[in-house]
Amino acid sequence: MTKKIQLLFFLILFPLLANAQYGALSPSAEISILTIGPGEELYNKFGHSAFRVKDSLAGVDVVFNYGVFDFNTPNFYTKFARGKLLYELGVSYYHDFYRSYVAENRWIKEQVLNLNKEEKQAVSDFLWNNALPENKYYTYDFFYDNCATKIRDVLQLTLGDNLVYHEDHIDTEYTFRQLIQTNLKANTWGSLGIDIGLGAVTDQQATPIEYQFLPEYVYQGAANATINHNSRTEPFVKSDRVIFENKPVSDTNNFFSSPLFVFGLFGLGILWVTYRDVKNKTRSRWLDGILFGITGLIGVLLTLLWVATDHTATSHNYNLLWAFPLSIIFAYFIYGKHPSVIVRRYVFLLILMLVLLTIHWFSGVQGFAIGLIPLLIALAVRYGYVTYYIGKRVGR
Repeated sequence: MTKKIQLLFFLILFPLLANAQYGALSPSAEISILTIGPGEELYNKFGHSAFRVKDSLAGVDVVFNYGVFDFNTPNFYTKFARGKLLYELGVSYYHDFYRSYVAENRWIKEQVLNLNKEEKQAVSDFLWNNALPENKYYTYDFFYDNCATKIRDVLQLTLGDNLVYHEDHIDTEYTFRQLIQTNLKANTWGSLGIDIGLGAVTDQQATPIEYQFLPEYVYQGAANATINHNSRTEPFVKSDRVIFENKPVSDTNNFFSSPLFVFGLFGLGILWVTYRDVKNKTRSRWLDGILFGITGLIGVLLTLLWVATDHTATSHNYNLLWAFPLSIIFAYFIYGKHPSVIVRRYVFLLILMLVLLTIHWFSGVQGFAIGLIPLLIALAVRYGYVTYYIGKRVGR
């Protein structure tokens, strides 16, 4: 039977399956948390979490997956960029779900939860009801409302105070940014892009329960949690196992294509042109125009991510201290042969903002990408020379 035919049958039978679950689970039913390992692409580097509802006597074995979205959504990319793309709870056959991640060579772990009959029924009913067309959509938030946090939230809603998450398994004090970077290789373009795009709000320390925006910490949190049954405290996880062990993948990162190397070359180029300008007592206007244009454009994009989207993680982004949006306007004036004293003052302002960026970095207000260091140093040197050069020409 082809996948399309299987999907058609599933869609036809879905209401019947849902109604069956609203009736009663059999004594053999199990509710599990599935944790999926990281993939090769940036969007799946953080892993995945889902629920599995298995009832052998009823012939049900399905996965509830809060990480589904529709590529055919009208204005998909615009909604995604603005943080308005709706995610949904998808339901699939377990074997289809399993095979899809095996094909991606991503490990799969299962934790069977220690739930009594009433608790299993409550979780199952909640999931089936949440999967109905009128209930399945939600507005995604990377830190507070994603496929991983949904696992925690559903369990807390259905089990209430009987479920207790403990904190003693967390022996680190990470910020949200640091937690993200633990899943990424340092000095990669994905790591750099995330550090540039995320604002200072991600540099606040996460609480142990907030660690669970990452699937690995959902796994650890459940493993360390307890549940109260008839005044007895019991482990929340009854059993756990590795369903699929992935094959090791060799590291393909190449330093010579890394951000640190590329920006190092770019920075050296800026310094070389500046050295030549000093020696010849001139100014390469084309370089200043390019630097202002590029940094200004980046600044405009970062500003839009801050003020024109619903992404909570992109606000208060102090990367604007080196990528200031007004530079895209001043690019025209800095390219001119005779920049005014106003342009000189603006360049001096850019130097002050680089100093402020350094203070923010060392004081922990916001973390910045290591790969940017050569560029930032080169910008500081270039701006210093341009300020001096224009000052001599305008006599100030």
